Amino acid sequence: MKPFEYCVFIGRFQPFHNGHYELLKEALNKANTVLIVIGSYKKAPDIDNPFSAAQREEIIRAALTSEEESRVKFLYVRDSWYVNNRWLTDVQQQVFEATSGCDDNKICIVGAENYFPQWKFFHQKNIEHMPHATTIRELYYSVNTDFKNHVHPNVAAYLINFTNTEAFVSLKLSYEYLKEYRLPKNRVKYPVTYVTVDSVVIKSGHVLVVRRNGYPGKGQIALPGGFLDQDESIRDGVLRELKEETGIKLDKETLEAAISDSEVFDYPKRSLRGRTVTHAFLINLGSGPLPFVKGSKVLSEVDDTDKAWWMSLSEFATREEDFFEDHFHIISHFVNKF
Repeated sequence: MKPFEYCVFIGRFQPFHNGHYELLKEALNKANTVLIVIGSYKKAPDIDNPFSAAQREEIIRAALTSEEESRVKFLYVRDSWYVNNRWLTDVQQQVFEATSGCDDNKICIVGAENYFPQWKFFHQKNIEHMPHATTIRELYYSVNTDFKNHVHPNVAAYLINFTNTEAFVSLKLSYEYLKEYRLPKNRVKYPVTYVTVDSVVIKSGHVLVVRRNGYPGKGQIALPGGFLDQDESIRDGVLRELKEETGIKLDKETLEAAISDSEVFDYPKRSLRGRTVTHAFLINLGSGPLPFVKGSKVLSEVDDTDKAWWMSLSEFATREEDFFEDHFHIISHFVNKF
């Protein structure tokens, strides 16, 4: 009989490696059932999050014995960067439902940090040979087969098969682009912080979006926006980028008059390009016919877009996995105020 009925094990598992497996075994020794909570659910693929939640569950199952697999349950949890306590609440709610309201004293949790004081916490042991998922991904994208030393053979087989997909080719190109992008171009005293601007344009139950034509996030849906020029104000920058990327058939004065809200989004890891703080503006155009828009290729490798269109808010709610970086969360922030 195990000391606990359930043990919670939270991670992104990108990918599931030998260190994760050792912690899972420790969790299985403590409880009859382990609840594996897979984070970053519904996150669009990028080099830090290459696999969907369903793919990660498949990868983990491939590494387990039949007996181990029979004693695990999988839960999926979204990231929540800008809504306080939502992630904590989601985890607690899903655990409550998965355990049928089991008493907290029958639940434990393993990991590096304890966010849930109601459950008995077991700090992960220092395992010297435990690899870091970032290192494994770097080996993987570099086509260095040493990554296989850090994962279960069945996981390695899955990852090797994945290299034959278009998704992997896109991730590899994005990895190579970002590796070059992050190289210091000038000697600076402090790390560079980028300032960007984004516009959330709403009209008649639709939001104006673009499709990215460059890395990172090639092919993903995004907000019209980009990097702030050195000689312009933030408000001028958001209107310039909006006009450049969408060709919206409204003059600058009309757009500026429709600005009804703004917010700074500054989660430190919101962008793979580096520390990037964005200023987002809500432009509420009210009701009526949707203004003409089109995609326009701008002279920037980073912000290039090849299409702009009006997306209904009902469709927007179903497309979370298709959005670049945190743009789905930014739009949701403003839409939820309506």
